[in-house]
Amino acid sequence: MRNFAKPALAMVDSMRQAAAADPERAIAFGGAPGSNSHQAAMQFAPDALPLPFLGFQDALDAVKTGAAGCAMIPIENSQHGRVADIHFLLPESGLSIVAEHFMPITHALMATGDGPFEAAYSHPQALGQSRIYLRERGIVPMSHADTAGAAAFVAEEQDPTIAALAPPMAAELYGLKIVESAVEDAQDNTTRFVVLAKDARSADELADEEAMTTFIFEVKNVPAALYKALGCFATNGVNMTKLESYQKGASFAATMFYCDIEGAPGNPRVDTALEELSFQCNSVRLLGSYQRARKRG
Repeated sequence: MRNFAKPALAMVDSMRQAAAADPERAIAFGGAPGSNSHQAAMQFAPDALPLPFLGFQDALDAVKTGAAGCAMIPIENSQHGRVADIHFLLPESGLSIVAEHFMPITHALMATGDGPFEAAYSHPQALGQSRIYLRERGIVPMSHADTAGAAAFVAEEQDPTIAALAPPMAAELYGLKIVESAVEDAQDNTTRFVVLAKDARSADELADEEAMTTFIFEVKNVPAALYKALGCFATNGVNMTKLESYQKGASFAATMFYCDIEGAPGNPRVDTALEELSFQCNSVRLLGSYQRARKRG
């Protein structure tokens, strides 16, 4: 907690003390106060207590230890795709996805002065979402742990040649000047967040909801393995909204897939599809079922 830049430390300490007094109300997130994850947590649960951590792993660990009731984690962006490492962190966390939240993302270029700037610091996702803007101005993108943390870093350095890409709220928190607003390359820039908790939502809880289910599976190393796996959902009329592959280990023979489907266990079609998938694959692991926040398609 003490590795945040100095301008963020007082806020981090205050949030930590409040969360310690009522951990069940706390939502852990990765990033400094003012980050997109912070704002997403407050949108999702306005009465919750935000609890900042340097990284996603620490935020997930806070839920496992009981320091927070849940964690808010960004999982994918409409412009820049998957958030790095999240497909490994979620299964390893032992937590369950219990909700999703979509938030429009806007970045501002902020600094202690007016420029010109040699470099802009931010999370790699934000830098990727503003890469055209930065390239056209000859500003070198510099990776930082998170967006608001980059703003706190720029405020601490007091170097007029560097800037941060961060939510406008961060400029207010850290005393920076917004040089230009809405510097993201796409106007419909949106990030999907998931909320993770110790206890999964039950089939009874979701019986009357439009639900989503997230899981991972490992296909067998045989011809048409993925075709057979996907057929489990096609033949049972279950709509798959997301499918991404990644490698497990260094053998390049064990291919894992991250998947979202519409529906939840308890629905006969979903139950049959998942049962058939288990037969076709080496392993299937549910990461959680939850209420759908936005209609796909």
